[in-house]
Order: sequence, then structure tokens, then C-alpha cells
Amino acid sequence: MRVLGNVSPVYIIDPSELLRPEKKFASKDLNAFRDYTINPDDPIQERVRQTYLEMHTKQTVDFVKGKHEKWCSFNTFKSTMKDALIQLNELVDESDPDVDIPNIVHAFQTAERIRKDFPNDDWFHLTGLIHDAGKVMAFYDEPQWCVVGDTFVVGAEWAPSIVYRDCSFQNNVDGQNPKYNSKYGIYEPNCGLDNLLMSWGHDEYLYRMLKHNNSKLPEYAHKMIRFHSFYPWHTGGDYEHLVTGKDQTEVKKWVLAFNRYDLYTKSADIPDVEALWPYYEALIDKYIPGELEW
Repeated sequence: MRVLGNVSPVYIIDPSELLRPEKKFASKDLNAFRDYTINPDDPIQERVRQTYLEMHTKQTVDFVKGKHEKWCSFNTFKSTMKDALIQLNELVDESDPDVDIPNIVHAFQTAERIRKDFPNDDWFHLTGLIHDAGKVMAFYDEPQWCVVGDTFVVGAEWAPSIVYRDCSFQNNVDGQNPKYNSKYGIYEPNCGLDNLLMSWGHDEYLYRMLKHNNSKLPEYAHKMIRFHSFYPWHTGGDYEHLVTGKDQTEVKKWVLAFNRYDLYTKSADIPDVEALWPYYEALIDKYIPGELEW
């Protein structure tokens, strides 16, 4: 067992891996593997509901700003990207009842499918491999509801397509704050994705960590990482009044291109991780080398 720093392995549920309403890419019936039905007698559905209930209750503007202050100092630990990814081998995703695989296997499945379809875009291969690396926060006392799951904008009214939208925000204090509960909230019309304050999770953290460590990945890779869980925007069709035309065309195109590999690559075909490491280590050395500040 490998552990980064003085921490213990953490077993978390990632509801975003199982239950996202992503009709654009599903080749089988959506109802076969995505169901937001509230059913207290179904342990998986109830865990998913409780995860989002805590997320939607506690992810406020002040909460998110506090996480920025805590995590964006990048003084929690130091690690190479490879060692951080290996640590995710200890993270058990219990949200998927069909495929019981470590998180790192999913990372390699995603990367290898991208590599097959985009053989000349090595930056895209690496993006697929590292996209969940921000989940290492779960090993440093962060509860799952602020590490995994779909993201949304804080500081403005909550979008209709957010999962459990009608039954999970009642106790979020921002809903009673006139600065935050209007259509635009704290934002200007069409201010752009980069100016939105997102709910805190592994994608926002990894994006900021990469920028802090002077990642050489192209900017579209950074945007894929930052917004791949922002389903209310890229699939739900919400927040168009806050984003720019470029966000809606170019950025969304790349985010959606990435997401089909993230969501639909889990299978019985397990990649030979050890055989693949040399190729991906070379990409890590090319784009995000050395010991990184997390």
C-alpha cells in the first residue's frame, strides 16, 4: 500500500461516475445505468442522494472561497504526478455496481481510448490519464461531497438541470441571500467560464494545481479538466447567460469530446498498466515534470 504523506487510505463513493444524465454519448438505454430515483430502500441510490444533499447544502460561496484558501496555497504535500496517480489505486469507487476496478485502471482505460482515436495528440492522452488526480484530496480529510460529483456555479441561482435540484438545496444559506440567489448573482452577463466561481471538487483543484506548477499542457486540456464535471452547462444546457460564445463553441466541443472517453471506457478489458507506464511517464516528463506542489 502506498500513501502520500501521513495519511490513511480512503474509500469513497463517486456518484458522478455512475449517475450522470449524459444522453449524447450513451449507446445503451440511459435507464439501464443512470437512475436518480429517490428510493431509500436502494443503498446505492440512497448513498448518491445523500452525497448530493450534503454537497448542495454545504457548497456555498463562503465555503468555496475557504477551500480556495486552503488548497490553493499548494502546501499540503509534494509528489510527482505518477505517485499521485498510484495513490489513487487505494481509492475504491463503490458507485459502480457493474465494474469493480481501481481508479487508476479507469484512468488508463480513458487515456488509451483517447490515444486510439487521437494518436497524434499526446497531450490529450495525458489529460485522460490525469483527469481524476485531484481526488487525492480525499486522502487529506476532505469528505466525498467536496471531492467528487457534478459541479455547479455558486453565487447565482442554481440551474434547473442540477441533479436533485428540487429537493437538495433547501438548507443552503446562499438561497436566502439576495446577492447570490438571482439569475446573474455576483456575475456580469456573459462574463465567461473563467470568471465563474465553481463548486469545489477534484476538477477545480487539479486545474489550479496544474497552473500553479506551470503545466505545459495546452489550454484546452486545462479547460477539459476544469469543466468535465460541469454537467449543468455542457450537457444540461444551463448557464448560457453567463458564458461567452467561445465557451459555447470551442470550449464545449473539447469538453464533450473528452467526456465520452471518461464516461464510456469502463469495460472488462483491463489495460496492462505496468507495460503502459513508460509511455505515460515520458508524457508526464514532457508536460508536468518533477515533484509537484499539491
